[in-house]
Amino acid sequence: MHTHDRTAAAAAAAAAATATATATDATPSAREWWEARYAERDGIWSGRVNAVLASVTWGLPVGRALDLGCGEGGDVVWLAGQGWDVTGIDLSVTALQRGSRAAVATGVEDRTAFVAADLARWDTAERFDLVTASFLQSWPVEIPRAEILRRAAGFVASGGHLLVTAHAAPPHDDLPPELHGYRFPSPDDDLAALQLDDRWDVLVAEVRPRTAATPEGDAHEVLDSVVLARRTR
Repeated sequence: MHTHDRTAAAAAAAAAATATATATDATPSAREWWEARYAERDGIWSGRVNAVLASVTWGLPVGRALDLGCGEGGDVVWLAGQGWDVTGIDLSVTALQRGSRAAVATGVEDRTAFVAADLARWDTAERFDLVTASFLQSWPVEIPRAEILRRAAGFVASGGHLLVTAHAAPPHDDLPPELHGYRFPSPDDDLAALQLDDRWDVLVAEVRPRTAATPEGDAHEVLDSVVLARRTR
């Protein structure tokens, strides 16, 4: 889908991200907070694919994918490596530039595109075989998550899948004070936010345990809320 050489891919993604960020500043406080977060060090996330995404997409026919809140592009790059044509959307230009570089380094830049945008306003006429939102949770600066999820359902093509994965409980014990009042979503919460009608089959709505590692390398169990739905028509 996206055909350009490696150098052009990285440059174009960075330029497009900068231009879009300048023109689309619907939630500047969230954008500024995440830019500062990503500026803390060279890489915030592991760069590995999210475990739920890897397990759910196993065996699905590849096609066009959309990753909402893609961060540094770990899921985008992994999906592209499986043969998907992937668009990643995020508020942070810094994160998207890292994603673009990772795509180039992995040799999948021809199947990836990164766009800086406010997900509450971003729109496209394109429809996707897979739309995924993995841990689309922002604190202490909140985003209109329920609205974003409702809009995400509209980007799914007939026969396509929508995957929403969220922290269902605190991801670690050392929570900052601003998180003490945060309500972690359940599968029922996310289904209510999605407002799916009879054009959808809900395939999965459950909480799954997962073993994660702390920054110090210690293993601990976390809980993921997983909702997977297929658009039937």
